[in-house]
Amino acid sequence: MRFPLFVDAVARRAELRPEQAAAISRAVLRTVAERVRAGEADDLAAQLPDDLSAYLTGPAEAGGAGRPDAFGPLEFLRRVAERAGVEPATAQVGVRAVFATLREAVTVGEFQDLVAQLPESFTRGIDPSPPRPYDG
Repeated sequence: MRFPLFVDAVARRAELRPEQAAAISRAVLRTVAERVRAGEADDLAAQLPDDLSAYLTGPAEAGGAGRPDAFGPLEFLRRVAERAGVEPATAQVGVRAVFATLREAVTVGEFQDLVAQLPESFTRGIDPSPPRPYDG
């Protein structure tokens, strides 16, 4: 799934403008890369096109040495909101849409691996099984 299609799916799911959906998508991927082990970020990136995977494989801002930065869901949302330049409520809707779109963009096993790396409070409400394709 190329970045424009990914952004379009996020925008439709979250009812956001494409510019906001793109900013939130980039922010979520960058924040996921900080929150999961480096190997998991690399595995996820390997299943995404370069224009998406770059946000998972760039230099980490925290954690270091392949260790995830241990922060909770409120900090996750704060980081996404700050990076995307949106209000926390918009970030929250966007994060859900990005995860739903990621679930379609990668294999079931890879999405389950990602969910397993996140605390239960992050994954509550995220169904790791494949969804019906989004058809707008």
